[in-house]
Amino acid sequence: MSFAAVDVIRTKRDKGVLSDEQIDWVVDAYTRSAVADEQMSALAMAILLNGMTAAEIARWTAAMIASGERLDLLTVGRPTVDKHSTGGVGDKITLPLTPLVAACGAAVPQLSGRGLGHTGGTLDKLEAIPGFGTKLTNEQFVEQLSTVGAAICAAGEGLAPADRKLYALRDVTGTVEAIPLIASSIMSKKIAEGTGALVLDVKFGSGAFMRDVADARELARTMVELGKAHDVTTVALLTDMEVPLGRAVGHSVEVEESLEVLAGGGPQDVVALTMALAREMLDAAGLADADPRAAIDDGRAMDSWRALVRAQGGDPDAPLPVADEVERITADRDGYVATMDAYAVGVAAWRLGAGRARKEDPVSSSAGIILHRKPGAAVKAGDVIMELRAEDAAKLPAALEVARTAVTVADAPPNPRPLILDRIS
Repeated sequence: MSFAAVDVIRTKRDKGVLSDEQIDWVVDAYTRSAVADEQMSALAMAILLNGMTAAEIARWTAAMIASGERLDLLTVGRPTVDKHSTGGVGDKITLPLTPLVAACGAAVPQLSGRGLGHTGGTLDKLEAIPGFGTKLTNEQFVEQLSTVGAAICAAGEGLAPADRKLYALRDVTGTVEAIPLIASSIMSKKIAEGTGALVLDVKFGSGAFMRDVADARELARTMVELGKAHDVTTVALLTDMEVPLGRAVGHSVEVEESLEVLAGGGPQDVVALTMALAREMLDAAGLADADPRAAIDDGRAMDSWRALVRAQGGDPDAPLPVADEVERITADRDGYVATMDAYAVGVAAWRLGAGRARKEDPVSSSAGIILHRKPGAAVKAGDVIMELRAEDAAKLPAALEVARTAVTVADAPPNPRPLILDRIS
């Protein structure tokens, strides 16, 4: 069945409900370039302004999946479970979590992305490891899941091509925030990859994609329902991103911090979230009796990490890049660190060279920030709060300018914030 694109746009513009046939047609036609970018831009804006029903979102997601191939992971020989984070500042959880869950008996098909703006990307972090390759064919992906139990790579071009095209369009048309389009974008790729279970880390706060907790909750619920509709066991945690996660923000520095976690150390918040997500993933995969803490303590998780890195061409023993240029931000008075705005820290890291303005921009693996003290810590005047690192000294002044706005020192410590606000299933 064929439609006129303008009629589909008018339906949603006038707050109508798109039929299954309209959705199937417009997604397919856009993928084939039979619907022009300007027409899909108008439809995306109408969806942003007027929303979609649950049935529309489910059908839109199904049409995105149908635009490409769907992987079959039944031959892997282990229960499959994936994790997706909506992204944040210092969010390196995929790095320790993936090998940890694999060490407990699951297979983790982790399709990841690159950073844009103030948030870092998992693939960029991994490419700080000398030799690490982030592109796998479908055959290599399945084989690695069967042998190593985990793979972290870019999604193949055959998976949900409609999403790849629409994602780029949303980025330049002010429609990124449309919850139906966010949910269908994430879930179409995760369902197409063939995982049997999925755990979502949906973040809220200044450093998150969704600043408002109500919006984050709506997104989480929408994605959980989409997973269920496609027979993928799905659960979501709502987690705080008002403050950066951990003490490292950047690429090589976040790999170092991830290795600390796998070795049994690491910052308390990174460890807590890694363990919470690991238990959710193992439970969703039918492995609730597995003990992720034991897998770290006895070295299985680190062995799993080393096997993963080697399988993708990396050298787990190679030194990571270190930036030559360093500047420090110190406390201007005695007191307590009261605030540390995650967004400002992320922008500072981006200005140092750790982030990109466009997807094709290069990033610096060694640029980043080390947070020596976080909210609640007592400080004296002159104590180092934050250390900025860059390859290029010329990048430091602009990064320092915004980083200084991230931190305040007060007479009393702030009230503690829960890291995990809610669980949605």
